[in-house]
Amino acid sequence: MPPKPAEHQGTGPVAVLVVTWNSAKVLPEFIASLPDGMAGLEWRLVVADNDSADDTVALLRTLAPDATIVQTGRNAGYAAGVNAALGAAARWDGGFRAALVCNPDIRMRQGCAKVLVDALGTGLPDGDRVGISVPLLYEEQDGTPLHSLRRESSVTRALGEAVIGNRRAGRFPRWSELVTDPAAYAAPTRADWATGALMALSAQCLDACGPWDESFFLYSEETEYCLRAGDRGFATRLEPAAGALHLGGDSQVSPRLWTLLTLNRVRLYGRRHGPLASTAFRAAVLLRETSRAALGRRASRAAAAALLRPSALRATPGP
Repeated sequence: MPPKPAEHQGTGPVAVLVVTWNSAKVLPEFIASLPDGMAGLEWRLVVADNDSADDTVALLRTLAPDATIVQTGRNAGYAAGVNAALGAAARWDGGFRAALVCNPDIRMRQGCAKVLVDALGTGLPDGDRVGISVPLLYEEQDGTPLHSLRRESSVTRALGEAVIGNRRAGRFPRWSELVTDPAAYAAPTRADWATGALMALSAQCLDACGPWDESFFLYSEETEYCLRAGDRGFATRLEPAAGALHLGGDSQVSPRLWTLLTLNRVRLYGRRHGPLASTAFRAAVLLRETSRAALGRRASRAAAAALLRPSALRATPGP
């Protein structure tokens, strides 16, 4: 069945959507990088601020006076911020032709956004269309490409990552979510989902899929959206001709954030699979975290403890 007609689609600009929370440190360089990254496109900036306590909003008003600023009034989470920014852009006269959802710690290379936007709508051999396009991301420290592509979660992939480790298992599609094959990053490559630091979304995809799922406060919201888009015939595809530097985050070292990431991963799997498969998946993820906790990893110790509490998975994890 073809996607329904786009409600947002128009002849308007590309909507650059950014969610901020205490982002004053990274904003000046992000805003300064936008003209090069958006070269060749008409665009407008929309920022949803999740009640920052620093100078984020004041900086935005000084450095990007033409930007639309939406103040949510609370630390509402990433998906809620994206939805607030989308709502503001949807009210523009003429609509918008595509949305570029990006973290403020992204630095696009020259012409990055145009490559991503131009790829949207590309037909694929199976009849699907590119609804989400992502760039090749590079490490801040040494400029090496990041493994940003992922396969959908499965019990065998969770077991492979627990026993072998995700980077070594990533060479084998059956045994890891992480895609590590260099060939996948050398050409346009379809993936089940991709790291959400920077992604272009077509208006058609947005209208077919609806708002982002705000029950995921942080982590798994981009996973859920890419999988939902795939269910509706909109593929996620890497465009390696588009490049961006990602300054990164601290989920790998913060016990709180790693626990949130782990719980949301298990919660999302449970929404898409039956009780038996979900129990097996949770057990495989628990095996991974307990094995790493035994090696002294504090973040895994916290995640394993949370996985052993059924109430932690029923709740909506927040900050």
